[in-house]
Amino acid sequence: MIALLTRDLRLAIRAGGGFGLGLAFFLIVVTLVPFGVGPEGGVLARIAPGILWLGALLACLLSLDRIFALDFEDGSLDLLATAPIPLEGVVSVKAVAHWITTGLPLVLAAPVFGVLLHLPQAAYFWLVVSLALGTPALSVLGTFGAALTVGLKRGGLLLSLLVLPLYVPTLIFGAELVRRGANGMDTQVPLLMLAGITAACIAVVPFASAAAIRVNLR
Repeated sequence: MIALLTRDLRLAIRAGGGFGLGLAFFLIVVTLVPFGVGPEGGVLARIAPGILWLGALLACLLSLDRIFALDFEDGSLDLLATAPIPLEGVVSVKAVAHWITTGLPLVLAAPVFGVLLHLPQAAYFWLVVSLALGTPALSVLGTFGAALTVGLKRGGLLLSLLVLPLYVPTLIFGAELVRRGANGMDTQVPLLMLAGITAACIAVVPFASAAAIRVNLR
């Protein structure tokens, strides 16, 4: 499992869908928002939680199609499907590798990008907490979409259409957690809901992704 994780990390970085691409897209989204809504600090501060979460969500989409595509092209996916390692475990390792190369850099960079949107000081802690809790769910759900579209030519658009509706609950509670933290309100409900969504995704989605891969490999 460790060897598979190390291999996936190397492939993600070499394929160009790792750290830099997601961060660059995240920065572009955050930079363009003031041009669209105006430079007023009050307006930016109100919409900053939603914009930061939306930017992180869209940045996670960029590399989803590469989760299984490279393995499918060179035949490694067939070997992994017949290996002694459960296919659900393989899917989980793929999700961890995607989160380390995409989600974790976004979590670390979000407070810096929050400065550009005049994010209130009280919200920075909750921004990091919400992204740390929510981005694993984005990666795990992404494996399901990637498993459904593996082998399809130009399946990136279809993958986005399949995954984006599944991302909505995480987006809602993640942005709400940051908003409540910025306003000094009670954060328990969105925090527990966000943690529950992530836990449910980690427990259930790898089995659905593995089933989708088995169907596509037949």
